[in-house]
Order: sequence, then structure tokens, then C-alpha cells
Amino acid sequence: MSPSLDSGQTPAPAAAPDSSDTTRERILAAAMEEFARHGIAGARVDRIAKLARTSKERVYAYFRGKEALYAHVAARELSVIAEATQIDPSDLPGYAGRLFDYFTARPDHHRLITWGRLELADAAATEPDPTRAVITRKLDQLRQAQQAGQLNPAWDPVDILALVNQIATTWADQPALTEAATEHAADSTTAARRAAVVTAVEQLFPRAA
Repeated sequence: MSPSLDSGQTPAPAAAPDSSDTTRERILAAAMEEFARHGIAGARVDRIAKLARTSKERVYAYFRGKEALYAHVAARELSVIAEATQIDPSDLPGYAGRLFDYFTARPDHHRLITWGRLELADAAATEPDPTRAVITRKLDQLRQAQQAGQLNPAWDPVDILALVNQIATTWADQPALTEAATEHAADSTTAARRAAVVTAVEQLFPRAA
């Protein structure tokens, strides 16, 4: 995958500064906001630099281009999500509730990850994908739970993870329906939407006794 550059500028070689560098952290924070709002193709490095109170050249000194910067931001966010919403194969309803809570409180984070899925869908399989390691680890945990008798072994772990993730992010994936729920749902509260998510997962994958 070739780096995406604004206005054809040739970037400087990528640097490897200390992760505590404040300029680098400002760049990452600004990039997260820019990518969440505009996606990868629509994001502009000059806007990221301005928001980070630095120069475009400085951004390129840390990252080769927009795609490299997005990959770093997305990988870091996925790590934060994994830590904040750790999967417990013996309590998948609880896991679904944590995912719901995370993305309900941070819709911009959900948009950030979704842009990558849409815009990098055709990326070469050899390109680094920060989601693969997370998925593999969760699938291993589900298999272990099945072997321990905590989870129905009739289900393929891949299907379990896909269904639970989809149910948990139903409302984050459908903002228009979320807005309609405030007017048409019998109970329009966020708590009601969360309860529906947890109940749906509970009926498919009951908590281990």
C-alpha cells in the first residue's frame, strides 16, 4: 500500500522518537479527530498539523503519510478498546454490554475504526492489520471456553464473535435508527437499548453457570 500524501509532497524519512514526545502525542490526538471526522481519503495533513500546533513537515518526520498515520492511530485505539472491553467467554452478555457502553460514550472512536474498514478493505493481505491479532486472541479464548464447558461447542467461535460484536454495535452502526428510537421506541432511553443488546446476546450465548 503506497503512502497517501497531500499535494504530492515528498515526506522526510520516518523518525522513531520517544513515545512520550508531546508533539507526537498532539499529532496523534489531532489525527484521531481528523480521521474520525473525514475518513482517510478526506483527511488532510495540513489540518492535522494545524490542530496539533506543529508543521506539516514535522508530521511527515514522524509518519510516512496519511495511511501510516491512520494505521498507528487505529492500532492504538484498538488496543485501548481491547483493554476497556476485555472479553469474558463465560459472560458474553457482559462483554456485549461493555462494547455498547464504550462506543455509546465515544461515537467518534467507532467512526475512526469504521473508516478503515471501508477505505482499506482492498488493502493487500501482506499489509499490517491491527485487528488480526485482537481477533485471533479472542477466538482462542472462545475455543478454550468451549473446551472448558463454559460455552456451547456447537457454535463456531468465528460466528460467535461476529454475532456478539454485531449485536453490541448495532446502535453505533445505525445512528439514524438510534435517532428514530428516541421518538418511536416504547422506552427511548439508552439504558433500554443496552438492555436489549445484553438480552439478545444472553439468549444466544447464556452466561456460564
